[in-house]
Amino acid sequence: MRLKEEQTGRRMLVVSLREFLARFRPTGAPGAAVTGVPADRAAERAAELDGPLMLLTGAQQEAAAIRASANRAAAAIRESAARQAAGIVAAARSRAPQVRQEAATPFRRSAVREAEDLRAAGERAASLVRERARERMTALVDRVVTDALRSADGPGEAQ
Repeated sequence: MRLKEEQTGRRMLVVSLREFLARFRPTGAPGAAVTGVPADRAAERAAELDGPLMLLTGAQQEAAAIRASANRAAAAIRESAARQAAGIVAAARSRAPQVRQEAATPFRRSAVREAEDLRAAGERAASLVRERARERMTALVDRVVTDALRSADGPGEAQ
């Protein structure tokens, strides 16, 4: 409620429409005489909400069933994935020696080739040393024999 002054200077009490209609609102509590009809608000709300809430109960039960089914399916999928992973790991472990051997084969071949090359180079070097030794052997033997004969003849006769 508001007080409103007119141009004449008189004050008027102005009531809003809401306040006016509130006078006819049903009341729920017994007490002093009031214009209106006593109403059971809780019963009205319950009657109004019973239908939709019953529909929600069914939806909640359906959602719970769906969740339970999804949980079971997820558990089965996890179990299957765990078995599959264990199988993959077991297969990988059993193949590991073969894979290692296959991976090492090119390196082994390379090492064998390198060893053969080193052996061949060593044989060539040894062959060259033997050839040089054969070439020099005659001259060296002659020198040794000459030196041996000189020392056998005595120190004074050599020259």
